[in-house]
Amino acid sequence: MKFLRYNTFWKYFLLLIAVLIGLGSLIYTEYLVSKLKVEERKNVQLWAEATRLISMPDTIQNVEFLSTIIENNNTVPVILTDESDSIISSRNFDSHKAGDYSYIKNQLDKIKERNKPIINNLENGHYNLIYYKDSIILTMLIYYPYIQLGIIVFFILVSYLAFRSSRKAEQNQVWVGMSKETAHQLGTPTSSLAGWIEILEQKHPGISITKELALDVERLEKVTERFSRIGSKPLITNENIIEIISRTVDYLKSRTSSKVKINIDYNPDGKVEVPVNIALFEWVIENVFKNAVDSMEGNGEITIKITESEKHALIDITDTGKGIPKSAFKKIFNPGFTTKQRGWGLGLSLAKRIIEEYHNGRIFVRQSEVGKGSCIRIVMNKGKI
Repeated sequence: MKFLRYNTFWKYFLLLIAVLIGLGSLIYTEYLVSKLKVEERKNVQLWAEATRLISMPDTIQNVEFLSTIIENNNTVPVILTDESDSIISSRNFDSHKAGDYSYIKNQLDKIKERNKPIINNLENGHYNLIYYKDSIILTMLIYYPYIQLGIIVFFILVSYLAFRSSRKAEQNQVWVGMSKETAHQLGTPTSSLAGWIEILEQKHPGISITKELALDVERLEKVTERFSRIGSKPLITNENIIEIISRTVDYLKSRTSSKVKINIDYNPDGKVEVPVNIALFEWVIENVFKNAVDSMEGNGEITIKITESEKHALIDITDTGKGIPKSAFKKIFNPGFTTKQRGWGLGLSLAKRIIEEYHNGRIFVRQSEVGKGSCIRIVMNKGKI
């Protein structure tokens, strides 16, 4: 339990660090972009001033120097217009379209929406307007942090999925190994008990307890079979789940506290046929039932209800126990999650695995209220196999 919390903490911590790195990169790049925007505007203003001076007939400035300033603008797209916004010239646009007036006019309309023009005052109160847009370098810099953030998120996602897949594969190996070892360990004493019961029946045929002991040994044999089959593809057949549930509940009833009242909300003689593996499905019902008994601490009511629709069979197991906080609705199905002092917290995890992976069904907390009880719903798919 502590290990799982520790593992979860580090996953979220590393995710937070990655997000902070991405956000830091974004903020710093935005700072660089704002600085570069200012510098580009200064360069355009210098370009505009050079254009104004070189066009003056009586200029005494160094014409060669001014021409060099104009020619050195190779990155910032600019459009020069007169005071009525008629295009005079343009620079640093697509060379294949630069001669197309409609293309330059369209670019001018877009530039007007983003940047204010630089006014180039001429003689006699006249002026030109110089419109400019962000250079290709600046545009790339603007989008760079978003691309970087996207790459970081992508790698986090890939790493998470790889980690999850690796962890799941490792868990599967542990499950299979532990299950087969458990089945091996249970096999010998179970066979021995069966032999002792047979001797007891021969010597004392009238003892009623022998029948109950035989049922317990039969149950142990089923448990051994269940564990031995984990990791193998289960045999699925069309079965009447009402019959399976009734048989399982009857067995559990005589082994549950007399203070627990069991209510049956279905027709025991009815028929709801669903593709299941009998041994595994019985295991699910047992686990959910025992979890309900534990939550009531051996005193309360359990109601088992079976309904069906055209495509699904619904099994609701409701108890009057201590309930489940909403924040734990999904956690209760995680391996290792338990509120009991004893136990490994594997019962509901196994139930979820059996229902969802082997039967393509669903199991979830339908409703729960702390202090009043819970309802676990199992959804099974109907249809012939």
